[in-house]
Amino acid sequence: MVPVAIALGSNLGDRRGHLDWAIERLGSLLSNLMSSALLETEPLDVPDVQPPYLNAVVVGETALGAETLLAALLGLERERGRVRPGWPAARTLDLDLILYGDLIRDEPGLTLPHPRFRERPFVLGPLAEVAPAWIDPRTGKSMSELADEVNERME
Repeated sequence: MVPVAIALGSNLGDRRGHLDWAIERLGSLLSNLMSSALLETEPLDVPDVQPPYLNAVVVGETALGAETLLAALLGLERERGRVRPGWPAARTLDLDLILYGDLIRDEPGLTLPHPRFRERPFVLGPLAEVAPAWIDPRTGKSMSELADEVNERME
């Protein structure tokens, strides 16, 4: 079993309903599932006006390989009506594989850890809530340390 962290976000439709549905479905892919509190945030780095996001992070353990888990996450997004007209479009459901154990991978379609999670307070805050001691395999810093750093930069 491999520990994993997945970020969830929604800013279209029934945001809470989309996240509750995703967390329930992730329970069939992950054991020992723990979810952060929900966090409402304004969209970052978007070229158009978008509604606020509702975000959370879940951690758990899986026997699935990284590619298989990612494919399952993309399938859940599609099942909940996610379309990809371009980045960074508003979305019904966004599921990002943030960490897969201590795996470091840089391949087309799969970069682990997620390449931008260290810049995102809406990921790091919830991640530090549910897994504060988890160490980022690229930097050697804990999620709590990374969350403190991103919060300092945002001030």
